[in-house]
Order: sequence, then C-alpha cells, then structure tokens
Amino acid sequence: MGTSRKPKVLDLFAGAGLLSHAFSVEKFRIVRAIEQNPVAAETYRRNLGDHVEVADIGRTEPRGACDVLVGGPPCQGFSTLGRRDGDDPRNGLTMQMALWAAVTSPKVVVVENVPTFLASRHWSKLKSRFEELGYEVSTVILNAADFGTPQLRRRCFAFASKIGLPEIPVPKRGGPVTVREAWRGLPATPDGVNGHVARTPSPVALARMKVIPPGGDKRDVLRLAPHLAPESWWKIGAQATDVWGRMLWDEPCNTLRTGLLNASKGRYIHPEQHRVITLREATRLQSVPDSWAFAGTPYQVARQIGNGVPPLLGRAVAKAVKALFD
Repeated sequence: MGTSRKPKVLDLFAGAGLLSHAFSVEKFRIVRAIEQNPVAAETYRRNLGDHVEVADIGRTEPRGACDVLVGGPPCQGFSTLGRRDGDDPRNGLTMQMALWAAVTSPKVVVVENVPTFLASRHWSKLKSRFEELGYEVSTVILNAADFGTPQLRRRCFAFASKIGLPEIPVPKRGGPVTVREAWRGLPATPDGVNGHVARTPSPVALARMKVIPPGGDKRDVLRLAPHLAPESWWKIGAQATDVWGRMLWDEPCNTLRTGLLNASKGRYIHPEQHRVITLREATRLQSVPDSWAFAGTPYQVARQIGNGVPPLLGRAVAKAVKALFD
C-alpha cells in the first residue's frame, strides 16, 4: 500500500487482548475492542488501554471505520471437545464478522477459530457473505508450536481481503520450544509471585499423581492403582486419555484449555512435581509476556489463557497481514 501509517484495527470478541497485543506489536494501531466478559475486558484495559468496551456483540450496533477487523467468535459449538452442536446459539455470532465488515469497511478481515469451524455450515455462510461484499477469501490452519509457542495448538485463520491475500506464515526454524525452555528462569518451587502459585492437591489427587509417570495419564492410575480410580473411569475406559496427564519436560505441552488448573480436564500435571501447573507456568506455555497483568480469580485467569490466541502465533498472522499494507 506504500503507507507508513499504522493500519487501524477493530477487535471483536477481544477476550483478554492477546490477539490485539500481537497486532499492536506488529505495528498496527488498535482503535477499538469489544468484549462481553467484564473480567477479561479489565485484563485487556490493564495491558492495552481504555479503548475496550464491555458489550454483547449481538446487541451492539456496528459503527466506525477500520483497516483491519479481527475476531475469534465463540468456538464451543465447533470444538471436537464439546458436543459440536450445529444449533448452538453462539455459532451464529460468527456472522457478526460480516455484519461489522459491511459497516466498518476494513480492507482485511481475520477470523480465528478451531479447525473444525471450516467444516461448518456457519463458515460456508460467512464465506459467501464476505464474497458478496467483494472480498477474496482464504483459510489456513496453523499450529502455535511452529511459531515459537511451547504448545501444540492448532487454530484456523480465515482471511477476507480487498488488497490481496496474505502469504501463509512460515514456521520458525529449529525444533519446537519445550516446556523446559519455556519455564527457564522460573523458580522450580512456586514462589507466589505473579501467579506462580501451586494449588495443594487433595489426598486422593496426590496419590494419583504419585503413580503417573512423565507423559503418563489416568491409564497409569487404572493400571497401577485401580483403587484410586472412580467408577466413572472404568465405565468410559480409554476415552479422554489426556485427563490426569503429566507433561514432558522436553516436548511442547498439549493444548491449554480453560480448565488448565484442574488435572481432570487435561494434561496439566507438572513434569515431575505432584501438582498442577501454576498460572505463571501456563502463561509461559501460551507465550504471554511475564509483564501481562491479569484481572480476576485464578479460574477466571485460566479461562482467559485457555480462550486466547498465543501471542507468538498471533504475531505471525499479524505480520502476514501487515505485509499487505507495506
């Protein structure tokens, strides 16, 4: 585009601001952000400014103008972990991206979601609407681990553009960043500083953790200490094998989700200590800066982390979009 000004960004479904942060680092100017959850919006405000509004997108009248419109509509109705309910009312919020694009006239729109979103009728409808508005459309599925995030996290990004489609971001050279590398410099024993607080497991949880080896999970409890397994584990067998999972030091972690403080929700047990990871360890695994100031209770912070786009992945996307304006 041959302009030196910073393209203006409007962020819908802004969450705690991790995607806005990524675009800001890559020389965009965030002019407005909208987030329904007041606690996540407070985190956004603390780190990025007062341009965030607490509002329901579905009840907010589109207005203003921007160069880039970004957003990660709710993914629960598309996720393989949920019911994948095509009639989940939250799915319809995806069309807000096109409604706002029609009014704010961005040159580029970026929609982030889980990969299964691309197979939904909602994406098909949204894509058609973007094309009706005169946009070229492309999609890509990226793994955060390929861009320096110490986490295996696949996400899709859909681009609608009137100034050419961005080139697919190129993965960084070298192997993935590991859990050990991500936590370098953190006290091995949580010191209570900046979210580095270890929750004390219950006696039963502690007993289970003691029989789970590195890379192991609830199957090891079933095999080595069956008396510690509840009846529900025997009923569902080997399903959901990540639960009560222990991380490996020299691999990236599996996807961090909103329940990351609960061993029963995924692979969130420390590689060698008998505890779930701390919030500070989780933010490192999400590539969130140590300086990031979160609002809310520990569980609210965990939800903000699990719902966010890892900043290093967001920066790779933002850099590809920025090239269209340079």
